[in-house]
Amino acid sequence: MDVAGLVLAAGAGRRFGMPKALVAYQGRLLVRRAVDTLRAAGCAQTLVVLGAAAERVRSEAPDLPETVVNADWASGMGSSLRAGLAGLADGVAEAAVVLLVDMPGVTAEAVQRVLAEAGPGALMMGGYEGRRGHPVLLGRHHWAGVAASATGDRGARDYLRAHAAEVRVVPVGDVADDSDIDTPADLG
Repeated sequence: MDVAGLVLAAGAGRRFGMPKALVAYQGRLLVRRAVDTLRAAGCAQTLVVLGAAAERVRSEAPDLPETVVNADWASGMGSSLRAGLAGLADGVAEAAVVLLVDMPGVTAEAVQRVLAEAGPGALMMGGYEGRRGHPVLLGRHHWAGVAASATGDRGARDYLRAHAAEVRVVPVGDVADDSDIDTPADLG
């Protein structure tokens, strides 16, 4: 099964004070950490969506895999998800597993669990003690619908809610943490 990794890393990080892609966490930039997590989980292809400070991110992380720039990044995560799915559309991936750049506690093992039943019709989410979260896997058959519904900072949320009966939640809370880094205090 060919599954692509998709890192959403386009935001300006207003609450943090800088783009989170450029934030160092445990010795690595968050964007590099997300890419490494997807690679360690077995994603053969990884696409990173950049936006704010894209050239600086590329300069400070020159070994990133393929990148696309979301020119509309300021409108929110939805436009980054659309840009990422469009960037994968011509490829062979049957599904995409999405990671947000500011969730360094999502582990390769959590991604592997979500990938275990990937397919073009799959919709899967990580589960944390009754909460749904990342990683999120979107089968190719859903990409057009996800892109059509992704607006503002909602990403795939509305599509996943509308298709709740099809979403499989995979428990990952024992091997991952879905906390996000919003401010410098969250790095503690």
